Amino acid sequence: MIEKLLVFVCTGNICRSPMAEYMFRDHIQDTHPDWRVCSAGTLGLNRQPASRFAVKALKEISIDLKPHRSQPVTRELVDRARLIVVMTSGHRDELVERYPEAADKIRLLKSFDPASDGGDVMDPIGLSLDVYRYIRDEISNALWGLGGYLTEEVMSDE
Repeated sequence: MIEKLLVFVCTGNICRSPMAEYMFRDHIQDTHPDWRVCSAGTLGLNRQPASRFAVKALKEISIDLKPHRSQPVTRELVDRARLIVVMTSGHRDELVERYPEAADKIRLLKSFDPASDGGDVMDPIGLSLDVYRYIRDEISNALWGLGGYLTEEVMSDE
């Protein structure tokens, strides 16, 4: 059986992608227990904690982001991933340039939110807690659509 690994990717792996990873685990994982989830960054940071406002924004919805430590995107992670969900078109372009064979499994997060324009999730680094809350809610909205997509994918595998 092929491993079902979902990787969320942003730049530093300290704000957006860990928020998505931990929210996915909290909100969606129960309905998709066969999917493993992690996050990584294009910048190559390793073992950095999540930003304090990312931690606070998730704490407000009872999710503990404190255990998170960043990791870089690697060839091994890309090869193992069944689906790579990126925060911006820039992340997608960078990953496609580095790993062209993975292009078909790279998707923008907001493409799963039918109420959005399908564009980028902006980088909140250095901005206010209110911006992190906004980003958290944008991610949450897209995760429900992603859950539906994974359900369809599971059905098509059977």
